[in-house]
Amino acid sequence: MIRLPRGLAGWVFVAPALIAMAVFFVIPVAAALAMSLTDFDIYALADLRNLRFVGLDNYIQLLRTPLFWQALLNTLFFVVVGVPLSIVASLGAALLLHSPVARFQAFYRTALFAPVVTTLVAVAVVWRYLFHTRYGFLNYALAAFGIEPIDWLGDPAWAMPSIVLLSVWKNFGYNMVILLAGLQAIPEDLYEAARLDGAGRWALFRHITVPSLAPMLLVVSILTMAGHFQLFAEPYVMTQGGPAQRTVTVLYLMYEEGFKWWSLGTASAVAFVLFVIMFAVTLLQTHVSKKAQA
Repeated sequence: MIRLPRGLAGWVFVAPALIAMAVFFVIPVAAALAMSLTDFDIYALADLRNLRFVGLDNYIQLLRTPLFWQALLNTLFFVVVGVPLSIVASLGAALLLHSPVARFQAFYRTALFAPVVTTLVAVAVVWRYLFHTRYGFLNYALAAFGIEPIDWLGDPAWAMPSIVLLSVWKNFGYNMVILLAGLQAIPEDLYEAARLDGAGRWALFRHITVPSLAPMLLVVSILTMAGHFQLFAEPYVMTQGGPAQRTVTVLYLMYEEGFKWWSLGTASAVAFVLFVIMFAVTLLQTHVSKKAQA
């Protein structure tokens, strides 16, 4: 029987996981970073001898591109508007499901979580009919109040809010489950003691529920923020980046650069710029959360 040193035995056990991480994460990321420093395009795909090292030129050219800044502003709009709406909707649904007077909780949990596991393309097709200018349900409902039809997906002023609404509806159920688990973990004794001291519903929510859910709210906000920064499928299916490029996101721009124009070096640069932005925002969220809890 072979006896391995204690330290070596630990490395042997974790080796499969480390190898998997290296193969599926570290190596692809390193390759993408190297690619972002080259002019990798369709000609380089045909013959690697056409590949040239360009250093930071892709990043410099990207920052000089008006479409990139337009895509970044669009993405920030989705994040600033969509993340709070998603968290509020998730928390509201979790509070309703956690209510002691709520009936048929299992049914409502399943119904509210169903959009998360529903195919986005199928959902987007249904929502495109809901937003249809002439036949959509939303305009039909507005017509009942004498309001003129709105071109939800063709008007630059309404296209972005329409996609935000779809994104929030599609994904809030996931956060709802997380927050519901957090609500169920809060001891009921805290609420009973506060009620005996005369605390009302708002005081209970502000001084017990929110502080108890703070760690989960941080996790939910980070996950939701990351999801909205990587918004792609919704504008791709609903508007194809239009109208007037108002729904082009950073990830959509990366897709077009990489798979429409085959400028894979530029696409990799877009990906790493997006990573830096997301990393900075995540650090800011963590810092603000820790400062608020202190």
